[in-house]
Amino acid sequence: MERAHFAVAALNQTPLDWSGNLRRSISAVDEARSQGARLLLLPELCLTGYGCEDAFHSAHIAERAWDSLAELLPHSRGLVVTAGLPLEHEGELFNVTAVMVDGCLAGFAAKQHLAGDGIHYEPRWFRPWPAGTEETHDARGLPACGGANEVPIGEVLFDVGGLRLGFEICEDAWVDDRPGKRLVARGAHALLNPSASHFAFGKRHVRESLIEGSSADLGVAYLYANLLGNEAGRALYDGASYIAAGGELLARTPRFSFGEVQVASTILALPDRAPVPRSLEFDWGQPATEPATEPAKETASPGRPDWESVPAAELPFEEFTRMVGLALFDYARKTRSTGYVISLSGGADSATCAVLVAEMVRLGCAELGSEAFARRLGLDDEQPFMAQLLTCAYQPTENSGAVTRDAAERTAAALGARYFVLDVQPMLEAYRAALEAALGRGLDWKRDDLTLQNLQARIRSPSIWGLANEARAILVATSNRSEAAVGYTTMDGDSSGGLAPISGVDKTFVLAWLGWMERHGPGGGAPRPELSVITDQRPTAELRPPAAAQRDEDDLMPYDVLDAIEELYIRDRLAPQAVLDSLAGRFPGHARPTLIGWIRRFFGLWVRNQWKRERIAPSFHLDDESLDPKTWCRYPILGGDWGEELERLT
Repeated sequence: MERAHFAVAALNQTPLDWSGNLRRSISAVDEARSQGARLLLLPELCLTGYGCEDAFHSAHIAERAWDSLAELLPHSRGLVVTAGLPLEHEGELFNVTAVMVDGCLAGFAAKQHLAGDGIHYEPRWFRPWPAGTEETHDARGLPACGGANEVPIGEVLFDVGGLRLGFEICEDAWVDDRPGKRLVARGAHALLNPSASHFAFGKRHVRESLIEGSSADLGVAYLYANLLGNEAGRALYDGASYIAAGGELLARTPRFSFGEVQVASTILALPDRAPVPRSLEFDWGQPATEPATEPAKETASPGRPDWESVPAAELPFEEFTRMVGLALFDYARKTRSTGYVISLSGGADSATCAVLVAEMVRLGCAELGSEAFARRLGLDDEQPFMAQLLTCAYQPTENSGAVTRDAAERTAAALGARYFVLDVQPMLEAYRAALEAALGRGLDWKRDDLTLQNLQARIRSPSIWGLANEARAILVATSNRSEAAVGYTTMDGDSSGGLAPISGVDKTFVLAWLGWMERHGPGGGAPRPELSVITDQRPTAELRPPAAAQRDEDDLMPYDVLDAIEELYIRDRLAPQAVLDSLAGRFPGHARPTLIGWIRRFFGLWVRNQWKRERIAPSFHLDDESLDPKTWCRYPILGGDWGEELERLT
């Protein structure tokens, strides 16, 4: 029975950041070495960044990746190091992992099953490697193991010092015809999985089951490395990388870390395998301690922090807080912005965005320390961070009420944000007068309701953009997913912004999260009772005169019903009649004719408002109900209105 000290790394990479990606990869190598590991697995496409998109079509990207590989290679002396990159082979581009052994290039494992669903479009850029095949590739002047001019590429079983290593690259492990089965049949001791597996609510359990099950069912050590943070803008990564054996997770990097590099390692006893005649020379050494059997703490084990032990119903709130907090941190620093600007309405959505910025600061400072946090974002560490990172403005018209004004002011004060009141009533009156003069008639609420509502929403855009420009900060669009589904947003008004951080969650989630933050707060933090000024309200756009007592749910339907229809139609792909049948069982308190009316309203609004969803600011992908047409939910701008199906609802 052989023993070996293995390590996996999570990296916060950035597409096409050549020097940064290389620096972080080298840092992971150094950290693995310091932990005593002899093998390090780095994530998929870590040298270029996974999210390069159509830049992969440019030939110089693969050339530059090869240059990065050449620079990384000497750092593998004394170790086995793997790193992902795009590689042109025989005129085609492949997604590969380079295997480096003691400073020389051993070869390339090539991805066979390309991710082409959901947010992934790998077949657009790469060719799948034919299963069960192996060829050779020119080493192009790099020192190749054994002194050869060529190295193997494909479904390669690497025999390194008597230990045989096989690869499954991300999607390869999720299919029935997985290469791991063939590699184990050929005598693999360990399977290595370099991945770029995006975050989604609840996905951790699925991923861990795959890793545990693979190590047990295939009888091998299973190593899995993933990306970390907001790599390219939309897809997010929780950074959990794993080492498993015998159906147990033995080591794991922390999730949602603000550190750019995380490494976990452990010593494993490997299964006996029949000897083979060919082996790359490598001395695995004698690990100083016995193989890990009992979970320890931190990166030496999969031991979970207290916040991951909360009731299952609360875990999405924890994950949302930590994932979006980290995503906002990465978005600000990678765009070299100085923070965020929010038009604070006094309602739930804008308050959620503001609190998430505050949680970004709390979580980042708790992990990195205030000095390092300030340095990463270019802040003055002598001044309050929130006042530097968050600017808020309440923009009233004559239709705004004292409740929302007080709520906005108290929320901004509690968070420590820079706060302004920008009275837009004079501008509203001027634009209304100009429009009335052009039309040759007065505008009134009975005839011109939509025009007058939207005029108010749009009049707020120039001034809040002005604050964003003055602060050199990112303007936040505060719309949620429920509003996106039915177009309950004013284009170039409340939709204005450079980032829409909560458009990936629906209104019922937003309201529940705010209540949770008010009463409990995330693990390691404190509740925010000041949010009661938000949670005590019923959602309102406040665009009609106060006497109208405008409420969002009166304009639309109850949010829980709206979100259920969206789930059934978008996630579950059900037709209108099936949506109705499911809805009737879920909401027995609502009469069937009422439900039919709401379904007709939803589908009518959905079809008419795809053009609005096309213009949503970049948003974070959080689950499989995303409406972002650029990464997940592609629908035609022009399409049928479901008229026949809706008419036949019974």
